[in-house]
Amino acid sequence: MAWALLSPPLNLPTSSSSTNYTPIQNKTAAAAARGSYWRRRGATSVVIAKASEKDGTKAKDSPAFNPFGFVTDNPSSRNAIQLPQSPAEDGNVGQMLYRIEDKGKDFGSYIKSGKFRWFVREIGSPESRRGTIIFLHGAPTQSYSYRVVMSQMADAGFHCIAPDWIGFGFSDKPQPGYGFDYTEKEFHAEFDKLLEVLGIKSSFFLVVQGFLVGSYGLTWALKNPSKIMKLTILNSPLTISSPIPGLFQKLRIPLYGEFTCQNAIMAERFIEAGSPYVLKVEKADVYRLPYLASSGPGFALLESARKANFKNISSQIAAGFASGSWDKPILVAWGISDKYLPQSVGEEFRKGNPSNVKLKLIEGAGHMPQEDWPEKVVDALRVFF
Repeated sequence: MAWALLSPPLNLPTSSSSTNYTPIQNKTAAAAARGSYWRRRGATSVVIAKASEKDGTKAKDSPAFNPFGFVTDNPSSRNAIQLPQSPAEDGNVGQMLYRIEDKGKDFGSYIKSGKFRWFVREIGSPESRRGTIIFLHGAPTQSYSYRVVMSQMADAGFHCIAPDWIGFGFSDKPQPGYGFDYTEKEFHAEFDKLLEVLGIKSSFFLVVQGFLVGSYGLTWALKNPSKIMKLTILNSPLTISSPIPGLFQKLRIPLYGEFTCQNAIMAERFIEAGSPYVLKVEKADVYRLPYLASSGPGFALLESARKANFKNISSQIAAGFASGSWDKPILVAWGISDKYLPQSVGEEFRKGNPSNVKLKLIEGAGHMPQEDWPEKVVDALRVFF
């Protein structure tokens, strides 16, 4: 490559017939100049190939090659990566945070529980005759995914609560080793404290979705069956055969995981990769915000993924909710376009306890039915609850 950088420009015409250039009038001088140039080059030859031309055809309107196309070709991520026309006005992280920092906190507030602050969304009356529903999200997302479902269920007369797990969303992200190590036991303990602060003393309806902390919501239910009236599970790993997404496998690789966890668009890309849809920019902004604001959420996810035994957790869930172990009603509402977990996972789970588990397939929804098609999730919940 060095010779190409040091050699004088050739000023050759392009393939376009409309290009104007000045011909060399003195052919003898031109030939001498060319001979001198190639003698300096020696025997090396150059072939200039254009990606836009193949078999003699030309693609005049083809866009230039973009080395970051694997990121910026994602519509919802473009405004996080590509610089605007006026970078000084809107081309840095600070300006981006200022633009989106107040987004996504619908009917939410901060609640101190033990040593940590939880961000909790709550809507509907605590005195509701129809009861309380608690919604638990999975990794690497947040309770924002339930906003539409919560609003419509509150309209139907339910008291709805959805916290961001510690380390996720807008809740505190303690540094590992300083009061919280992101283990299953610690997540359960802090969730118990939160329920006490919220004053949830009677049994409630539980809705759980997703990987990792979502699975911890299910293992918590197995340890506290008396607190559960009915359980709804949206796309989650429920059997030993449940695949583990590549994101969590990457996070467990030394050094590589440290780089992966600091990808600001990680959450939105994870959601889109498991869905048949692309997030609208205003939604992607909210999922991106915690990871963009600090390194805390990324390291919390990293620590959680490395502390988790995915296969063991799935085994606990499959055995714990099987016939003879669990007798409460369960609705499995499954987005059939999930790119992470096939429909067979939900079907296999149902076979383990057919008398108590009902399977409802949601067409058009992927890994997060509550985000992809909340209206269908609401319809299923209303009938089941």
